[in-house]
Amino acid sequence: MGDRDTEGRGGMSRRELLKGVAGGAAAMAAMGLTGTAARAEEKMEAPKLKGRIKQSVSKWCYGKIPMKEFCQACAAMGIKGVDLVGPGDWPALKEFGLVGTCTPAVGIGKGMNRKENHEGCLAAMRKAIEQTAEAGFPNVITMSGNREGLSDEEGAKNCVEGLKQIAGFAEEKKVTLVMELLNSKRDHKDYQCDHTAWGVEVVKKVGSPRVKLLYDIYHMQIMEGDVIATLKANIQYIGHIHTGGVPGRNEIDDTQELYYPAIMRAIADSKYDGYVAHEFVPKRDPLTSLKQAVAICDV
Repeated sequence: MGDRDTEGRGGMSRRELLKGVAGGAAAMAAMGLTGTAARAEEKMEAPKLKGRIKQSVSKWCYGKIPMKEFCQACAAMGIKGVDLVGPGDWPALKEFGLVGTCTPAVGIGKGMNRKENHEGCLAAMRKAIEQTAEAGFPNVITMSGNREGLSDEEGAKNCVEGLKQIAGFAEEKKVTLVMELLNSKRDHKDYQCDHTAWGVEVVKKVGSPRVKLLYDIYHMQIMEGDVIATLKANIQYIGHIHTGGVPGRNEIDDTQELYYPAIMRAIADSKYDGYVAHEFVPKRDPLTSLKQAVAICDV
């Protein structure tokens, strides 16, 4: 998302995905198993993972790979789901036994922190919750929106007011709304939900088991660091997690500053039962890097 964070392979950005996720992806989902996935199938056997971490992956980071091919490759790696894809792509997921782990609903800049956005955001979330529940999937993503001069106190108050209006519906449908934490230092200038403490207070005040945070490790390392301690202290308020290497949101191996095996052990030991979705943009062969990430996080 944002400048560095939005550029997926093949020019597809996560911002574009959130604006129109079901567009051309449905056509890609109808394609057969060829090219990249066929090569991946030859290289990969279904691994015997420990399974303490339920791993998913964001499709926008792999824009050049057709959806059906991508699903085939993910299933072969032991990945459980695909993140940030809408109903047009869900038949491909289900064909390979995958879950849509987080459904897009609300754009980044115009979110729940302003009352004038509530009507549109709530309508979009309601529709996404209905579709997600019907598919049997777990989460819908929402956003705080940018500050645009709004104080953090007022923005939090407005988010709480808006989210309370839809929390009951999410509970009824057994779908969790997750508000994403993003960095405002580098990728998403002025975004309001940019610190864990701010997001946790919003979640606490809404007071619903179906309203939580999406903790993005990449973004929160940039904003505040202290990732393991923060996760441990707030895991009950976190409904979904994203990975990404710092700096650059690339591979999560020893080319970057975070040590993901320790982070994943902390998550697994916390009894967190949600998904961890890989959201890094590969610099090397994409499926090789993804397979490596799965192994790193299988603690």
